[in-house]
Amino acid sequence: MTGTQRRAQLLDVSRTLFAEKGFDNTSIEEIAARAEVSKPVVYEHFGGKEGIYAVVVDREMQALLNALTGALEGGGHPKALVERTALALLDYVERSEDGFRILVRDSPVAQATGTFSSLIGDIATQVEHLLADQFKRTGLDPRTAPMYAQMLVGMVALTGQWWLDAKSPKKQEVAAHLVNLAWNGLKGLERRPALTKEHGDAPAKRSLDVE
Repeated sequence: MTGTQRRAQLLDVSRTLFAEKGFDNTSIEEIAARAEVSKPVVYEHFGGKEGIYAVVVDREMQALLNALTGALEGGGHPKALVERTALALLDYVERSEDGFRILVRDSPVAQATGTFSSLIGDIATQVEHLLADQFKRTGLDPRTAPMYAQMLVGMVALTGQWWLDAKSPKKQEVAAHLVNLAWNGLKGLERRPALTKEHGDAPAKRSLDVE
């Protein structure tokens, strides 16, 4: 193999092992044995387990980020954006199961490689601008958009984690239920939400439903 080919092989082998066993339970010895090379070859390319793990995580983070941002960049009705984002995440889970398992695991080197929660935060930052525009149009407080963006993106991400193992129902049906909860909840948002009080006034409602 050329150096480039060997590096790609080591990344593929390591990705599979990290998904199966996690960072702590995967050793350089196992990576080398699975790739049928000596340990020094792995060290030569990546400097150690932390180095190869960082590259694997970075590649998966970028792949998922590209998928989700691509779904958001198309524009359109807010409901369509929720649908596309949910399907984009489920598509990634289906296509890159090993990669998603690695992303949602905690790791002692997470600070150097980024974490799944930080990726979700990046996506939520993009979503909040879209929500803020809709909030302004409907008289809702746009300052609350960042909070709602975290809620929406977190809901989709956690559902993806559940579906990773459940694999049922089909992704289109899961996405439809996600949108059902997110959209039918959003369109009935109260302008000034408050917890229920025995003798309190009902908060004023303002719909986010747009044509």
